[in-house]
Amino acid sequence: MTAPGHHDNTPTTTLSTPPLNASPVNASPTSASHTLPDLDPDRPVPAAPPEIRAARHVPLVQVIRGGLVEGVHHGSAVVLAADGQVLGQAGDPDAAFYPRSALKPVQAVAMLRAGLPLDGELLALTAASHSGQQRHLAGARRILAQGRLAEDLLRNVPDLPYGAPEREAWLRAGYGPSRLAQNCSGKHAAMLLTAQLRDWPLEGYLDPAHPLQQLIAETVEDLTGQRIAQVTVDGCGAPLFAVSPRGLARALARIATAPADTPEGRVATAMREHPEMVAGTGRDVARLMRAVPGLVAKDGFEGVQVAALPDGRALAVKIADGGDRARMPVTAAALAHLGVDPGLLTEFAEAPVLGGGRPVGSLRATDFLSRPSA
Repeated sequence: MTAPGHHDNTPTTTLSTPPLNASPVNASPTSASHTLPDLDPDRPVPAAPPEIRAARHVPLVQVIRGGLVEGVHHGSAVVLAADGQVLGQAGDPDAAFYPRSALKPVQAVAMLRAGLPLDGELLALTAASHSGQQRHLAGARRILAQGRLAEDLLRNVPDLPYGAPEREAWLRAGYGPSRLAQNCSGKHAAMLLTAQLRDWPLEGYLDPAHPLQQLIAETVEDLTGQRIAQVTVDGCGAPLFAVSPRGLARALARIATAPADTPEGRVATAMREHPEMVAGTGRDVARLMRAVPGLVAKDGFEGVQVAALPDGRALAVKIADGGDRARMPVTAAALAHLGVDPGLLTEFAEAPVLGGGRPVGSLRATDFLSRPSA
């Protein structure tokens, strides 16, 4: 059974998977209509790509049950001052990694640079990993409607809503996996609209050689300040670019501090004003942006978190085992290290460990920022 208003989402073509060492930055457009918008010619040349290596992660979070350490989550983290200097780090924040959906604000900036005419909640949805609430599905439809684009042009993978309550309601209604319900549908709808407005092909918009993906890759390198180390495919089907946690924190700091009338500033404003469109009602990232004035924050699968304050103080976190439960205690500790009032972070600093349905312990960040990195 399909949800009301849905088209048949069966893909009509098979897109080729890019090689792991593909370099979309060097791919060339195939016609004059594919010309990329000019980036600032005075922008700094990106540094060398981060090294691809087994990251030297360190303990970041302890799982404490009944007074004993039951488990440990390892990872890497970096905390940047407003001028970009490192205030603290743990593990290996300069090794190449995949930022996953934490890169979506950067992708949104690239689309605005190409002329995407979105602001407010629809721009926030462009940078979202949404829960699949009705407002998220309606927002993705509104983006598509601006270009009179059909839902069956979407090429993100069909999935159930990401949010647990939304997924349960979806299944009770008899619906199956849908491209619109998948958490990246806002980004993909915006990609299609951007391609249409630029007179770029709609078919193959996820190919790393497509002009849109070339522009996104250039924007990733511009905002992170480093070359892309590797290219693969994200869970939704879009190209995924390997940078470093330090580069990711730098990119979000650029977004958080930008003037309001720039593409970067527009993304920051949209995320700050519509955090529930970036995530969903009750999601920790939305609550965190509500709790800390001016904060811009984005999570990503496999235990990734990035956040930046309006003055450019920023952080990035990678949990080595991908454990989502460890992400927020580390983030809260990093924000406190940046000078955020710990009172604003109380609900994020620890997560309960249950026994018999009641709290018997907690997940707590280690003192990772007070110890030398490995």
